[in-house]
Amino acid sequence: MSYIKDNFLLKNKTAERLYNEYAKNMPIFDYHCHLPEKQILENKEFGDVFEVWLGGDHYKWRLMRNYGVNEEYITGAKSNKEKFIAYCTVLGTAFGNPLYHWSQIELKEFFNCEIEINAENAETIWNWCNDYSKLNHITPQKLIEQSCVKYLFTTNEIFDDLSVFGKITEKGYKFKVIPAFRADKIMNVAAKGYAGFIEKLESLTFKIDCIDALEKAVVERLKEFIKTGTVAADIALEKVYAVSDKQSADRVFKKALTGAEISVKEEEIFKGYFTYFLMKTYSEYDVRTELHVGAMRNNNSVMLEKLGLDTGYDSISEDDGIKEMSRLFDRLNSENSLPCVIVFNLNPKMNSEIMTLIGCFQSDEAKGKLQYGPAWWFLDNKTGMEKHLDDLTATGHLGAFIGMLTDSRSFLSYPRHHYFRRILCNYLGTLMENGEITSDIEFVGKVVRDVSFNNAVEYFKMNV
Repeated sequence: MSYIKDNFLLKNKTAERLYNEYAKNMPIFDYHCHLPEKQILENKEFGDVFEVWLGGDHYKWRLMRNYGVNEEYITGAKSNKEKFIAYCTVLGTAFGNPLYHWSQIELKEFFNCEIEINAENAETIWNWCNDYSKLNHITPQKLIEQSCVKYLFTTNEIFDDLSVFGKITEKGYKFKVIPAFRADKIMNVAAKGYAGFIEKLESLTFKIDCIDALEKAVVERLKEFIKTGTVAADIALEKVYAVSDKQSADRVFKKALTGAEISVKEEEIFKGYFTYFLMKTYSEYDVRTELHVGAMRNNNSVMLEKLGLDTGYDSISEDDGIKEMSRLFDRLNSENSLPCVIVFNLNPKMNSEIMTLIGCFQSDEAKGKLQYGPAWWFLDNKTGMEKHLDDLTATGHLGAFIGMLTDSRSFLSYPRHHYFRRILCNYLGTLMENGEITSDIEFVGKVVRDVSFNNAVEYFKMNV
């Protein structure tokens, strides 16, 4: 039987009450994920448990590589069953890793299976899950609705096909799927094939031969996204760069269109200006900005060439540009153009620095106008979430926090919300039992409900 019990991560009776009475049954607002909207629309049954459990999930791939598993059993030519068994073998001894918990919870929640995951049980679990999937006709819709998801923001590049979202709406699902606007491929001016990305944008707009035209095209596409319901935009940077002048950025952009190599300094010039332009634009159109910093990407050039982007070869960066972030926020604020911003930080050493910085730019435009985003990516584990709560409460306000997200490509990732909720309830339950906060459980329970769901609904101005 599984070691996941009803009191999992809940270390006292108050924590158990907070979770079971106030958190457990709250809906989920997943305001940042990478689920493929076309797969949600098609809503096909999964062929086997590997497809839904391991396909495209680089969290799990990294764990297998850390154990020395041959790449053939991860992204290579081995059968789905062989890959599944290899993962179960690795997971059996991955004590302390969040996947050790998440995978066991996923197995229980979505396949009604409480067998402990390890090498010995791998084939039994494989057969159980495949039989269960066929019997219950498991599809993306069923998994999302079973998880009680009400809102789901996918992450979509500026030139993605938006017609999919109207078709999803016509399906009448019990949840809303809304695209979050992303211009990262337009931002990454030094990338190979950059001119091709601009050509894609031109095919939806008009000729783009200078930065003025680029800005107009971005605004035009943003308006199209807003028509589909978009209320959030995503910017991903290793660090925030100094805001440069438009003329310098224009020179870099025109050079990139020729296919010439862009230097590191030129890349920073363009990204510094374009981040400023994007955030100013998001403010004008009342779009919430999700700013991700602190990821050092594509460290392994051999595997990048072999497998491409987002395959598990990114890491935590040392520098997130805190001084430049301050100057960017201050300039936008001085121009009355600072949007509502969620800052996602990947380097836990910078939690307090960023938390105290965003406290300098709050206003009554929104409760928690500038948010310190939840523990993200390499930090969405027990240690990372507990540290996040410590730092958030020490210098910010828990009652304004908009809670957890999945940041995932897996339809089975929604138990992460409950993983976070258990940690939140244990955090508050411990404070209550220690006599450090009020003993009014209904009062604290309302905060739990708000952080679990209600604050995000209010922040993104959604209608329940």
